[in-house]
Amino acid sequence: MAGAFLLSGLGRILTAMKWWYLFLVTVLLGIVMLAYLIIRLNFPINFGGIFGMDDRAKATQSDGGKASAAKTASKDVLLDELRQRHQLRALTAIEDGKPIQELPKGIYGFSTCGESLNAARGIKASLEIHRRRDGIDYYVGYASDEDIGKYLARQKNFHILTFPRATDKASSLFEIPIDFVSKCEARQLSDGYLFDLFVRDIPELQS
Repeated sequence: MAGAFLLSGLGRILTAMKWWYLFLVTVLLGIVMLAYLIIRLNFPINFGGIFGMDDRAKATQSDGGKASAAKTASKDVLLDELRQRHQLRALTAIEDGKPIQELPKGIYGFSTCGESLNAARGIKASLEIHRRRDGIDYYVGYASDEDIGKYLARQKNFHILTFPRATDKASSLFEIPIDFVSKCEARQLSDGYLFDLFVRDIPELQS
């Protein structure tokens, strides 16, 4: 009888402890849910915005890259139109590397302020040269509107900083006869070359 009484008492104790643990777990879950609701109502967090931030940044960079590529492509179209307008062809393999004066009229090539022309622009991003059918040779490149304005205003002793490709600061395509340029100096930059064209005076202004 005593053993049965002890087992019965132990069972009641275990049952009471089980309900007590369930009660504690329920209370804790209630506290956690209440805290979550308070935080959510007072400090709403846009998880979608957080996790989508990298995607938006990548999309912005992609759009910027596409815009830059489109801008460069549009400038290349202008250069192609200039070549076609003057009916210029590219140098042949046989003509590659020859001095400008030995080349026929109606061609275009590339040079780093030298006297010879190359068929390809090359690693140094050479300046484009047009040898027109009228026999006049031109430097062709991109410069700022300010520098081009000096040329159009027929100033004396000025520099035109010319780039082989369009940049943010030098986005306007222009051409100038080589005979107008007193000195052409190539300067190496981190991402290519720029060409400093010094014009002492325009021949038509000479007395």
